[in-house]
Amino acid sequence: CYFIAQHIVMPIVMPVASAPTDYVTARPVELMVTASGVQVVQDDNPGGKGPSLESLSAAVCGYRSAPNATDHEAFIRDAVRLMLEQAVFRGTDRRRPVLNWKNPEELQAAFDFTLDRSPTTHGHLLHLIEDTIQHSVKTGHPYFINQLFSSVDPYGLIGQWLTDALNPSVYTFEVAPVMTIMEETVLTEMRKFLGYPDGKGDGIFCPGGSIANGYAINCARFFAFPEVKTKGMHGLPRLVVYTSVDAHYSIKKLCAFEGIGSDNLYLINTDAKGKMDVGHLRQQIQRTLEEKAIPIMVSATAGTTVLGAFDPIAEIADVCHEYGIWLHVDAAWGGGALMSKKHKHLLTGIDRADSVTWNPHKMLTAPQQCSTFLTKHKNVLTESNSSCAQYLFQKDKFYDTTYDTGDKHIQCGRRADVFKFWFMWKAKGTDGLEAHVDENFDNAKYFTEMIRNRPGFKLVLEEPEYTNITFWYIPPSLRGCQNEPDFKNKLHKVAPKIKERMMKEGTMMITYQPVNDLPNFFRLVLQNSSLDQADMDYFVNEIERLGSDL
Repeated sequence: CYFIAQHIVMPIVMPVASAPTDYVTARPVELMVTASGVQVVQDDNPGGKGPSLESLSAAVCGYRSAPNATDHEAFIRDAVRLMLEQAVFRGTDRRRPVLNWKNPEELQAAFDFTLDRSPTTHGHLLHLIEDTIQHSVKTGHPYFINQLFSSVDPYGLIGQWLTDALNPSVYTFEVAPVMTIMEETVLTEMRKFLGYPDGKGDGIFCPGGSIANGYAINCARFFAFPEVKTKGMHGLPRLVVYTSVDAHYSIKKLCAFEGIGSDNLYLINTDAKGKMDVGHLRQQIQRTLEEKAIPIMVSATAGTTVLGAFDPIAEIADVCHEYGIWLHVDAAWGGGALMSKKHKHLLTGIDRADSVTWNPHKMLTAPQQCSTFLTKHKNVLTESNSSCAQYLFQKDKFYDTTYDTGDKHIQCGRRADVFKFWFMWKAKGTDGLEAHVDENFDNAKYFTEMIRNRPGFKLVLEEPEYTNITFWYIPPSLRGCQNEPDFKNKLHKVAPKIKERMMKEGTMMITYQPVNDLPNFFRLVLQNSSLDQADMDYFVNEIERLGSDL
C-alpha cells in the first residue's frame, strides 16, 4: 500500500468509489494508507452532521498487527461488550431464540461476506460482530440440545480468551512455560481418574476426539510393529482393527487415513442396548487369525454418540489380554462420568485400557475444543511420533528439556487447549465438576420418567444408561396405527418436520436420526447443568406443540 523511494514513504490515496462506508455516518470516506496507519483525506459531506474527520480517522483500521491503547483500546472494549451482551448473556437467555434461521441464499444476501482491497472502519467491524452473533446458532442457549456439546461456561470462556490473548504454541517450555507444566498436571490428574496407578503414563491435548482416536491406532500399530515408523506399511502383514457398529465414524476414517484401510476395520455387532457383543468380537478375531492377518486394536466405546451406550470394557479387556491386542476406549463423550462417584461404574475396567480418548468439551462443557489422548505406556507417543527437529528441540538448552513435550505430537504449532479446562477445574474444584455431572444425570432421569407414560411419546431405550434419551413423538393422527403397513414410513417423516419447524421459529434445537431399521427418532443430550425440570417440561411441550397437527 505504499512505495519507498529515497527513504520517503509515499502514500497512495484511494478514490471514494473504492473506499469503505463509515457505519456510524453511512457516508463513504476517502482513505490514505501509510506505514503509520490509515487517514481520512476527504470528507464526502463536509457540511453534514456526524463525527469529525479526526474521529473518523481514529475509527479506521490500520494494517499494523500490534495493538496499542490509542488506536485499539476503545474498539476492543466495544467488541468485548458486544460479545458479552449479545453472545454470552442474550445468547443464553431462555426468552430469546436459539437461532434466527435463514437459508444459505438468504444468509449470503444478508451478511457481508466479501473481502475488499481497502481497509474498513472499526464501526463496520462492530456491526459485523453483531451480524455474526445474530445469524449464528447460540450453542450456549439452554434450549440447544442438538449436539454432544453445549453451554457457555463463564470460567472456560475467560480461559479461552486469555489463551487467545497470550497466543502460545505449546511445543517447548521456552515459549509456553505455564502451559507446558499445566498440560502435564491436568493429564496426570485425568489418568488418575482412569485408575492408572499414581496417574502414570503419558498423554496429550489434541485437536478433537477423532484425532485422538487416530493417535490410538498409530500407537497400537507402532506397539505391535515398531518398524512401521521408518519402513511404513510395506512388508507388514494385513492389520485389523475392531469396533462396534455404533462406534464413532472417526475409527473408520482414521483407519483409511493411516493406511490400515477401511476394509480392515471389522465391525462388531451390538445388543439391543447398543453395547458391543463380546462373543461376536471373539468370532471376528478368530476370523482374522484364520485369514493370516494380525489383530492390532479393539476400540471400545464409553458413551456411544446416539444411544449413549457403554461397551463392557472389563469383558473386552479380558479378550484383548488373551490375544495380546491393544485396547483403546473412546470415552470422548462418556469420560465425564468418571468425575462422579455415583456414575463412574459405567466405565468399570477402563483402568485396563492401553489408551483412552476423553473430551472435556463434551460432558464437562469446556469450550470447543478440548480433547485428550491418554495412555498407560510412558514412551509410546514419543517413540512413535518424534522426529527431533534440531531447530526446535535442541538438547543442549540451559533448562530441563524433558519439558519440551511438543515432539510427541504430530502437530508442530498447537493451541493451549489446557488452560480453559484447568481454569474451570480450578474454579469449581473436583466436587463442582462432580455436581455438574450428577445434575445432568438427574435431569435425564426426570425427562425419561416424564415421557415414559406420556401419550404420544415412546422411548427407544426403556432404560438409558447416560444422558442421551432417545424417543419418538407419535402425533395423534398416527396413534393406534402401529400395525398399518405405512406406519413406519409416516413416522419416519415426523421428526424431520418438527425439527424444521423448531429451527424456523428458533424455539429449540434437538437432533434426530434413524438407527438400523428404526424410523427417525429424537435424541436429547444433556450436558448443560444450568437446565432444570422446568426446561425438561418445556422440551416435551414444545415438541407436542410443533407436531400435534402432523
